[in-house]
Amino acid sequence: MPRIAVTGSNGSVGKRVVLRALKHGYHVVGIDYSPLTTADARELGSNFTFLPVDLKDYNETLKAFVGCEAIIHLAAIPQPRDYKVLTHNSNVVISWNVLRAAAELGINRFAQASSVNVVTLVYSQGPRFEYFPLDEDHPTEPDEPYGLSKVICELQAKSIVRRYSDMRVASLRLHWSVPNRAYAQKTDTQRAKNDLWGYVQEDSAAEAFILAITEPTDRWPSAAEAFLIVAPETTVDVDTIEIMREYWPNVPLKSGKSISGREGFFDCSKAKELLGWVHNSSLT
Repeated sequence: MPRIAVTGSNGSVGKRVVLRALKHGYHVVGIDYSPLTTADARELGSNFTFLPVDLKDYNETLKAFVGCEAIIHLAAIPQPRDYKVLTHNSNVVISWNVLRAAAELGINRFAQASSVNVVTLVYSQGPRFEYFPLDEDHPTEPDEPYGLSKVICELQAKSIVRRYSDMRVASLRLHWSVPNRAYAQKTDTQRAKNDLWGYVQEDSAAEAFILAITEPTDRWPSAAEAFLIVAPETTVDVDTIEIMREYWPNVPLKSGKSISGREGFFDCSKAKELLGWVHNSSLT
């Protein structure tokens, strides 16, 4: 049975990834700084092993991954907190430790959680968009520590594969991971504009990570690639062009692109083409 590690396994995304991986037949090594309750461990069954690890300690990190064939790295502080140093410093150290440990152990399939916040979105002083729909080529110029930490984790991935050429790293730029669209719609339309009314269903997001460590990589442009993982429609029940004209009238459509109906502001065609990922709100 293939053995994979999931860091941040006790987090909201981590829990869903663990469940998806178990359903796919993996033995999962869950890694987190916070403890796992006995009841939770029992519920996950015999194909799940939990390790309490401080991923800021490289030697601890290295030991935790021994025997694993792939790593899904989700452990991170998920927002800027006080906008000072904690989020940036913690996330950047952890992401490098995990990547470097994978390289040292010869673990060549690696997926990590990046974020749509590599672009200036809700945490920034003011979103700046060059075009819609956003794709992986859009400039990434965050002005806050969380988004910056995710830009750096993507750069770390590009760096590690230059030296360890057999590694393949997928950085998944997730939007807000929620149970369903109705949950995401609870956020006020005005408030949600700086997130471009986006979301991703949590189990569909989890499936993207499984695909990122299993799908063939021969058509990837490089050994380390970023992928947007967002639902195909907005949370607003009006045509997207209407809200675009109301809230972002000066942002053009990218050449050759169009938006119709409630189609979202994020172009996830790369994930479909190279990972085989299509948003699915009804995974079981």
